[in-house]
Amino acid sequence: MDRQDELGDSILIEVQSSFLADQSDPPDNRYVFAYTITIRNNGALPAKLLTRHWLITDGNGKVQEVRGDGVVGEQPRILPGRMHRYSSGAVLETPVGTMEGSYGMLSDDGTGFEARIPRFRLAVPGVLN
Repeated sequence: MDRQDELGDSILIEVQSSFLADQSDPPDNRYVFAYTITIRNNGALPAKLLTRHWLITDGNGKVQEVRGDGVVGEQPRILPGRMHRYSSGAVLETPVGTMEGSYGMLSDDGTGFEARIPRFRLAVPGVLN
């Protein structure tokens, strides 16, 4: 395992998602979801989150790719044993979809690496069994 893989494996990402019925308009194919992400640094060095890369796929297979700096206007530096939590949202044209991606990180020793965001589901309650 190389240094970049080792650093990437030291960042644990957990996601909780929910459907926002009050902001959605199903007859207009507008389904709004919120998600909260917890990023834990289980490594030995602080790491700074520099960029994000998302692949958002709706129930029709339509993929939206999103790239940008930081998360919700921040580029948090996460100390070993600590975590950073933030909330954001996504709008889909279908009641079901998925999100996955990665964060571009930089450890304090100057090594850049990717922290993988595992695929998670966005779904209107009761749509899936």
